[in-house]
Amino acid sequence: MELGKRIRQLRFKAGLTQEQLAEKLGIGAQSVSKWENSVAMPDITTLPLLAEIFGVSIDDLFDLTTEQRLNRIENRMEIENELPQDVFREYEDFLRGQMANEEYRKRATELIAGLYWHRMNAAAERVCRYAKEAVRRAPEEKGCQWMLQMAEGHAAWDWNIANHRKAIDFYRELVEKNPHAKLAYAYLIDNLLADRRTKEAERFLQTYAALPGVNPIHVGVYRAQIALSRFDEAGADRIMEKLGEQYPDDSVYLFEAAQYCAGKCDYDRAIALYERSFELSPRRPRFQDELMAIADIYEIKGNYPKAAETYDRIIDLLENEWGFTEETALEEAKKEKDRVIAKIRS
Repeated sequence: MELGKRIRQLRFKAGLTQEQLAEKLGIGAQSVSKWENSVAMPDITTLPLLAEIFGVSIDDLFDLTTEQRLNRIENRMEIENELPQDVFREYEDFLRGQMANEEYRKRATELIAGLYWHRMNAAAERVCRYAKEAVRRAPEEKGCQWMLQMAEGHAAWDWNIANHRKAIDFYRELVEKNPHAKLAYAYLIDNLLADRRTKEAERFLQTYAALPGVNPIHVGVYRAQIALSRFDEAGADRIMEKLGEQYPDDSVYLFEAAQYCAGKCDYDRAIALYERSFELSPRRPRFQDELMAIADIYEIKGNYPKAAETYDRIIDLLENEWGFTEETALEEAKKEKDRVIAKIRS
């Protein structure tokens, strides 16, 4: 339905004349008449007040389909770091309603999880900002240290906090009910390795390796990580070297080998492998993972000019391969570049 017809419909429903609606908006009645006859369109700044007068959301003014509304929610979360409270509630209510609709249940469930994560991430940024300031003022006090640890993912000394039992229990149950779900096995093994539960990891790896379509490179890398978790670095290195001989120019191997080297603090080798992985990536647009890792390594090494240069490459990738203009990922890359440049100047 055209916007003009939708305004007329909502005006009739609200029992308002064109003159009465115009008065509430602080404009002339002729403007309302032009809208309703599709001669002109309301200014974008008028839409929130129109929605308020009619008691609907801005999306409702356009009479969007469910699919269009779902797309708008997803796109807005990609563009904005934080949603206004009224918009968050509107999206929350809409998505809850769609979870009862069989046709849209899966996507609505994914989007409402994303909506809460989006809010949690925005809140975590504020927690970090204020907690860091509090810690600077009282570095011997533990309260805000704990908040910072939770919000920014800092290492936890206490095993009861640092272990991944809950994640392991969830993914174990998931693979039991979905025995062919390759990704669920991968997350299960990842979490087992994070806790050095290598016997269990090895057992699930055997099942994972037998699933159809599993990349043998991933299987080999997991075997190397199991060896490394058992403090057999030489054995782990041999596994990775053999994979390199079998798949020297495979971007999957190159990326996994780069991660392996970065995890061992072999940073120069990691950078070389990340660069090769990025260069040989078969997909377009390429992901930014390799470049983000390279930027982190340069910053760890104290080479801030090279880190800033790498953020320039990330920005170029997002703008020219992904076509981003205002998405959150692009803004974050620019902020990170500015942060690193500030270190150069200090």
